[in-house]
Amino acid sequence: MNFDRFKHISRVFFSGALVFTTFSCSDFLDEVAPSNLTPESFYTIPDHAEAAIASVYADTRFIGDGAGIFSSNWQLLEAITGTSTTETAQNSDLNNLYGLVFDGNTQHVINYWNGLYKVVAQANQVLEKVPAITPMDEAQKKKILGEARFLRAWAYFYIVRLWGDAPLITKPQTASSENFLPSRASQEEVYKLIVDDLIAAEGAGLAWMNSNGRVSQAAVKSLLAKVYLTMAGFPLSKGASHYTLAANKAKEVITYANSNPASINLFATYGDVHKESLKNTVEHIFMLQYNTLVAANPMDNMYPNFKPVTYNGPSGTGSTVPTQQFYKSYEAGDLRAKDREGYFYSSYFTNGNGALFDLGAPYIFKHFNITANGTSGVAGTRNNNLNVPLIRYAEVLLIFAEAQNEVGGPNQEAYDAMKRIRDRATLATPALGTFTQASFREAVWRERWHELCYEGITWFDMVRLRKVYNETTNGFDNFVGHVNLSSKQALAEKHLLLPLGKQEMLNNPNLKPQNPGYPN
Repeated sequence: MNFDRFKHISRVFFSGALVFTTFSCSDFLDEVAPSNLTPESFYTIPDHAEAAIASVYADTRFIGDGAGIFSSNWQLLEAITGTSTTETAQNSDLNNLYGLVFDGNTQHVINYWNGLYKVVAQANQVLEKVPAITPMDEAQKKKILGEARFLRAWAYFYIVRLWGDAPLITKPQTASSENFLPSRASQEEVYKLIVDDLIAAEGAGLAWMNSNGRVSQAAVKSLLAKVYLTMAGFPLSKGASHYTLAANKAKEVITYANSNPASINLFATYGDVHKESLKNTVEHIFMLQYNTLVAANPMDNMYPNFKPVTYNGPSGTGSTVPTQQFYKSYEAGDLRAKDREGYFYSSYFTNGNGALFDLGAPYIFKHFNITANGTSGVAGTRNNNLNVPLIRYAEVLLIFAEAQNEVGGPNQEAYDAMKRIRDRATLATPALGTFTQASFREAVWRERWHELCYEGITWFDMVRLRKVYNETTNGFDNFVGHVNLSSKQALAEKHLLLPLGKQEMLNNPNLKPQNPGYPN
């Protein structure tokens, strides 16, 4: 997205803070410095509203921030799925995630809580202060408020799925606020806010797609479909009514895509999924925005451990690599598992653009920026501006297929949606008539595991379904008791929720009790 206006405003205010005139001590103490920004003095012109919403977007990038040596926050949602392991094992918190022995001191858990509630706080400021800005174009104001409500809903959707009951904060807070030490609201209450925010965002006049990375109508509807699908499953178990809502909302996006295939569609190749020039377009409905001028793409921890696949030579950490079992679970001929064509590479070019060499194992190249790192005979730019995908059209198709099947069994539309995913993977799909509701259900789940892996989605599928893909049997185990092959450890009931951070509970005793199974 374009932050030029925000950066200009920041420079103006910073410059103002450096301008001093001659005052006596008493004058200085009596005067209110005009350059001291407060929420009251800042939200006065439309440019302030644009700068404020830009700050909310910027805070979503906490997902890519560091979490100690050789680790980033995003690994929280991958390490615990069992589909990945590590080649370095040098970060004790990350090791605890892989081993399913994390607790309220685990840095990734703490960082997610802090990062998500910072997004909520920033969005609350926008929603509280922007309405009073005048004069301001009403359409511009409505869009900014819609974006803020989407981003608040996005943050709370993570919060409620990770921690269950959670503080529901909808107004800016200060130390004197009545609810400064909030108690936890029920999951029902949190989901109500999420749905209300997204419905409001739907009516904000947003464009169907935004190549600048700002929230679009497609993003709002896709996230709402995802929320309804989650509410249909565990723990709320709302069932058929919400499967219907999910199917209908996903179909709105699919209907638009069918009429506007140049705007929303599946990419022709898997390489396009991580092509820098295609970010925020076609299949990418919503992404975390990265640019080296502000922040570079943070997914380097997937690069092979000290192998020369980039211009940096032997580098990368290999702290998130696929398990052999998961890689081998792809069907024979699945293009997603084909070297240098799918999501996994087992060979690459020395220093990014030299001679081809064998990596010795398959690695996740789903987030590998060829433009930045180089390819055969072409040097990389060394500027990793690749975004991180959060919602792809592929997921919308699979949401529709799953939800529609739950409503009344597999029909042609659900079958066609799933088949599109398999067609791109060059896989034959059995005829519609060969599926029962149960067999189609598991077929869609398998596509979710294989298509959406390593995008922060798989863990949430495990929790809402209470099922986990078994790479060995190609079936699905119950969540409780499933053994993660990455660590040989079994999932327990307590793992359905994360622990609250120890320091957070010390600071706010109203958060008690701790989530079940974790020490207070």
